[in-house]
Amino acid sequence: MQFPTEKEPWLQMMSQIREGTAIDANGIEVVDFSDEHIELSMTIEAKHRQPMGLMHGGISMLLAETAASFHACWGVDLTKVNPVGLEINGSHLRSAREGTVRVIGKVVRRSRNFIVHQVDIFHVETDKQLTTARVTNYYKPVG
Repeated sequence: MQFPTEKEPWLQMMSQIREGTAIDANGIEVVDFSDEHIELSMTIEAKHRQPMGLMHGGISMLLAETAASFHACWGVDLTKVNPVGLEINGSHLRSAREGTVRVIGKVVRRSRNFIVHQVDIFHVETDKQLTTARVTNYYKPVG
């Protein structure tokens, strides 16, 4: 399998990989990416809220993990290695009940075996930061 090294073919491949996953079920979309960052978007719906009506903290961690793990796939031959999450830690700074969230992941450090991302989640309508997280992925050899 040939792995794309250009943006549009990579986005198409990732769109196929996400089908039937938590990413697909929660309506998480890739907005933009480069070698050093990724941006995602998601509209807050009833299924994303906890019983008090706020966006569930677990959804924020899902968004952070998704941003880091998707970005960790960029430029990688997934027949040889798969990025797997080793560590995630996050702080919820504010809450939101509705609207859209923008997720921005940036590479902190990349090595042959690991990639670390800083991921920040913002409420689009207020431009307030909701969550900050750090995610470490390990490039696990396939097989």
